[in-house]
Amino acid sequence: MEDPVKHTLKRQLRRLTTERPYQIVVASAAALAIASTTGALVTSADDAPASQHTVTTVAEMRSDTAASRSEARDASPSASTAPTTAAPAPATSAASPAAKASSNPDLTRKPERPKPPATKVLDYDYEAQNTYYNCGPAATRNALSAAGIDRTQNELGAELGTTEMGTNSALDTTRVLNAEVKGSPYRTRMFAGTPSSAQMDQLQADVVKAITDGRGVVANVVGDATDTNGGWHSYGGGHYIAVVGYKDNGRTVRIADSANAADPSYWITTIDLANWIASRGYSA
Repeated sequence: MEDPVKHTLKRQLRRLTTERPYQIVVASAAALAIASTTGALVTSADDAPASQHTVTTVAEMRSDTAASRSEARDASPSASTAPTTAAPAPATSAASPAAKASSNPDLTRKPERPKPPATKVLDYDYEAQNTYYNCGPAATRNALSAAGIDRTQNELGAELGTTEMGTNSALDTTRVLNAEVKGSPYRTRMFAGTPSSAQMDQLQADVVKAITDGRGVVANVVGDATDTNGGWHSYGGGHYIAVVGYKDNGRTVRIADSANAADPSYWITTIDLANWIASRGYSA
């Protein structure tokens, strides 16, 4: 006669095999999972209770693992604050007109100077010199009158340091002209001797620029010169004249000469004027 306990176990095993085979499968899978970590492996039906216990253990382990992961998330400082998506990059604003201008040489280029007229004569107030040595103050006064500045020969003579010996050089006329004209635009050009072609070209450019800007030029000349009408002008000891206009793009200039009220103005070529200035200078 079989042992009642053994008989009961066999009956339960047979019922498990025929009625609920999925429990064996689940138990086997759970046992296999535990065996991979603990080294225990269920190999027979007699170990079924251990398999059932193993299923319970796996469930508990999964629950513990989930709880641990939840605690780890709660403990992490970035879990609740980290954004789920990257913040969008700030939109790049369109470059301002000033930025475009500073990076574009075509936009920052200074406006070109207007082309000077081919002919221009200033509206000036002529006055002949009041003493034989006051040609410097008279020429300076006539040049300033074209800019609307009214000064007397005596006032300018004091500023120029003029004496009975005359006015020293174009450096003095430049200094006084800059003291009277806003922006001090005048510069002195001195010739050591006979002017070169480059110096003649410079004289032409200087006269055109000054006259275009509304300023008269003062030149210190010496010797003889002939104007375009054949008139002869001779100043062996030196003389100051004002240039108050030009034509033919500066190849010919208009002279305001204070020496003779009967012959107050005339035209002369720029080349002849340059040679007349030789060894002296001019203010333009």
